[in-house]
Formats: sequence, structure tokens, C-alpha cells
Amino acid sequence: MAKSTADQYLLRVTAGPDYDSSTHTLVAVNGPTSVPISSNHCTANIKVRVQNYRGLPHGSPTTSPYFSSDPHTHDQYSIAFSMIPHTTIDGNELVFGNDLDHSIRDRLPPGTETAFKIVKWAIDPGLEGDFYSDKPHLYGPLLSSINVLRVGPKATKKDGKYEIPARLHEDGIAEGADGEEAELRKEKQVPEDAAARKKHFLKEDHRKDWEFEEGRVYQGDFFNPYIDFNQFALKLPGFSLSVLGYIDAKQDTLRYVMKNKSTGDVFFVVVFTLVPKEDAEKDGAGVTTAASDGIAKTGDDKKEEYQPKDDDLD
Repeated sequence: MAKSTADQYLLRVTAGPDYDSSTHTLVAVNGPTSVPISSNHCTANIKVRVQNYRGLPHGSPTTSPYFSSDPHTHDQYSIAFSMIPHTTIDGNELVFGNDLDHSIRDRLPPGTETAFKIVKWAIDPGLEGDFYSDKPHLYGPLLSSINVLRVGPKATKKDGKYEIPARLHEDGIAEGADGEEAELRKEKQVPEDAAARKKHFLKEDHRKDWEFEEGRVYQGDFFNPYIDFNQFALKLPGFSLSVLGYIDAKQDTLRYVMKNKSTGDVFFVVVFTLVPKEDAEKDGAGVTTAASDGIAKTGDDKKEEYQPKDDDLD
């Protein structure tokens, strides 16, 4: 069997309100628009950026100005969002991470456990996961895992539905809050600095003391230099692993999800899929772009290659 190489694939990124791919929208990676999402659980906008992007839709920019400014000059991708919860949620319940619907225990590459230990030790101590279960997962509390967290204003409803204020967007999201929202962080003794905030929320009692309020806008940006989508490789401090040799029909995606860990309620899902080039012309069947289809809804309603170092940790 011929060995797979990175140039045999294109990347496709979709986003939607749940796991059902029929509800997803094709993301215009590195483009100017975000994907709007509406579900029973939240209203959200999602923007995805990938450095050295080779993927769909055809003609997508290979990079974004985002990667030319500090602190993102070494980052490989970003998932930025604005989100309004439709009900108030305990801060300990909302998680962000990766999961799959099928077992991969017989497909895990050598070094998986080593990689997880490095991630836990050096990148995000709050992560918990099980790669050997029938539904493998890796989640972290949103409050301690997200790189940037901003508390926004209360949103208003139009025709009974929440709307994210037009002045808020997914470009240049900064840690913190303004005005009344800054007082909310201060009351809960949440540090202003992102790294300190992440450390603060590693304590469960601090997370339980926080609420994601119904109707309030929260913004976040998740980014790192560790997943190289151009080479389809995981690059951790002192450890590198290519995933190309482990791709098959069932294992060709990386899925990010924000969800309530107790109820299982899904807020939004972003899926990165490797598409063989010969199939790329058929890509898009059952998936629409944000520009052509509006809001994704549930059925209910080239830089020099960079090798991360230990001091690049968040």
C-alpha cells in the first residue's frame, strides 16, 4: 500500500450546531466572514483561521493577517467565537475539546500516551480524556482551556431570538471586559491576564462560582502552534507525530465541540476533515457555505516551519 503524503489531501472545515453533519456549513477559512449558528442552546458566530491553508472552498486564502501579529506569529490555527447561552450555565459544566463517535483504540499511533502526558504537563493541566473508550474524548473546562476569554454585554432579542451585536466580531478578540462586564470579572476575583485566568479556573470551586449568564455575549479564541494542518502533524515540545499513516474512512476528522458535560447539550461543533484530492470536486454535497445559506441551524429550529518550544506554552 502506497504511503500517504500531505499533498494527496485537502482540508475541509465545517461548523454547525450539533454533531449531525447535515446541519453544518462550509467555513470560509481565513475569509472575512464568520459562520452564524443558531440552536436551542446558544446563538453563536464562528471564525476559523489556518496557517498555510490548503483546502476547501477552492481559492481560499492560504493565510490571514492574524498570523502576522503578536502573539500569533507561531500559531497554526485559530477557532474564534462569539456566543450567547440561551440558559444560565454553571461555569464548571461548559467544556471545550475533541471527541469521536467511534472507537480508535486499534488505530492509535505509538506515542499517544506520551503525547497526552506532555499536553497535560506543559499545555493544559485541566484536560481530561479517554482515548481507549468506545467514544474517545479529550475535554477541558472552557474557563481554563480557552486561550482568550472576553465577557461581553447583554444581548437583545429580535423576533424572540437573541442577536449578537453587530459591533462585536471575531477579529482581534482580547482578554477581559469593558464597563459593567469588567465588574463581573472583578467581583469573582478573575485575573485580568489570560494565563492567570486559566490558572485561576483550574480550581473547581472557582469554576462553580462562575456562571455563563443567559443572554450575555461571551467571546473566545482558541489557538496554538501544535497542530500543523499543512503537514497533518502534531508537534509538541520535544515530540512530533504525523497522523497521515493512521487515516482511513472512519478516521479522517478532528472534531472540536463546546458542550455541557452533564446534560450533553451541544453548543457548537467545528470539524476539520481530510479530503482526498480526487474527491475534492465532489466535496460540498450536503454542505453549504455561510454566504449561500445564512445561518446553520439544528433540525429543531508560507512561513518557515516552526517547531514549538517549551517556552511557547500558553
